[in-house]
Amino acid sequence: MPDVITVRVQTDSDSVQDVLVKIERPTYRKPFLGGFKNNITGVVFHNAGSQTIPKKRPDKGIQLFCRETVFEKNKPQQTHNTTSTQMTKVGLYVSNMTDKLITPGKYLTAEEYHKRRLEAVIVLQTYFRRWHAKNVVQNLREEKRLRLAWEAQEELRRKKEKEEKLRREHERRLNPKTKEDFELLFQALELWRQEETERINRTLTGAERKAALCGLLEQEAQLIASIGRQKLNADEENQQKAILHFLDKCAQPKRWRAYDGRMTEMDTQDTLRARELLETYRSVSGGGVPKAERIALLSALRRTLEEHECKLTKEILELIDREVDLMSREVKDCNLEGLRKRICTLFLQYVKTPKFNPEVARLLKVPPDPLKLYKNVNFCHSCKNYLPSTEFPVPANSGTIGRCHLCCKFDNEARQRKASLKYKLILENLRKSEADYQDDAKIVFLVQVLSERALLIMENNVFACSLCL
Repeated sequence: MPDVITVRVQTDSDSVQDVLVKIERPTYRKPFLGGFKNNITGVVFHNAGSQTIPKKRPDKGIQLFCRETVFEKNKPQQTHNTTSTQMTKVGLYVSNMTDKLITPGKYLTAEEYHKRRLEAVIVLQTYFRRWHAKNVVQNLREEKRLRLAWEAQEELRRKKEKEEKLRREHERRLNPKTKEDFELLFQALELWRQEETERINRTLTGAERKAALCGLLEQEAQLIASIGRQKLNADEENQQKAILHFLDKCAQPKRWRAYDGRMTEMDTQDTLRARELLETYRSVSGGGVPKAERIALLSALRRTLEEHECKLTKEILELIDREVDLMSREVKDCNLEGLRKRICTLFLQYVKTPKFNPEVARLLKVPPDPLKLYKNVNFCHSCKNYLPSTEFPVPANSGTIGRCHLCCKFDNEARQRKASLKYKLILENLRKSEADYQDDAKIVFLVQVLSERALLIMENNVFACSLCL
């Protein structure tokens, strides 16, 4: 069929006009919106509405479905009761034994329904808030228990620390070992002298007062002499500990950290030699050894010294022969004490020689060039000695060099007798607390207890902090 046909249309009563009509052949099937069918020819004639293009609906941006996308499915349904639904009538009886009588309940309005829901919600909230309150109270009770336990533990810890502090102070005053211990002794001596002087001035007059002050001076001199003897013994003991610590550091094996984080240790020929000399020195310097064992120790020392021949070893060997000869003559040990000390001193000099003990070379302080010392040497006006700059205290508010550390120490013991131990402990605790914060603060590590003025400033700051607390 042609796509264009000619239709003759009558425009008025006398004229006729031919009009070209374009036929559009749609790809879809036309919906039947009404019309008629010729029963003879079978041609279906549609209404005029089917001849026009349908309007497209505007796109809403969402996917829509129509009846064409519905999937139909036929499934037969069978009722539970397979009997007929015929009712009882005249001439027919239907049993009602299996029937169920259903009565309508009370009608529930929307207001009643929402009211019922609200009451249920209130009940749920009540139980939930009760459960939440119980949890809060239980947590508060547990926190209170932990807090009381912590406070009791802290109180016990503070009590133990106070007792330990008093015990250490008592031990320090009975058996002083360090410089701080002797500072505490001299401070206690000065406090005792001031109290006794005040008591004498308050209770006595005239000649009795002068006699009491002279007796107090004699007691003070005896106490100072006793402290001096304890100081000599402590210095000797500390010197022996320092020597053993130095030799023990020389005898330590080489250590390094591996890639997996574990420490690896290795003994070398030098460390083994240093360990052998350390054991020999300990055995030789120890006292209370029987005569036969002492002779065996001296023989082992002789074999060690015969490996190197020099003036020092010859002198030590002569002293060993002399001690063995005196012991064979039944000389008392108290008379051999000086000779044994000489042997220990010379053997220590032998151990500290890098030629005989190579490990001490990395620990000994090599003396610097004398020409470089001229720039760092200062003159002490108190002891009239030239000392390195490290031997002088340099306060931050001073521009000149005063007395050396030793002269300041002697002056404090003779005049002021002040102890800076408590301030040093405060400074140590402050540094420890600052290090625990891990905020890279370095100011506190620059603070030092240098002079009496610094002690006074720190004491005032501690007093101000106590007032603030």
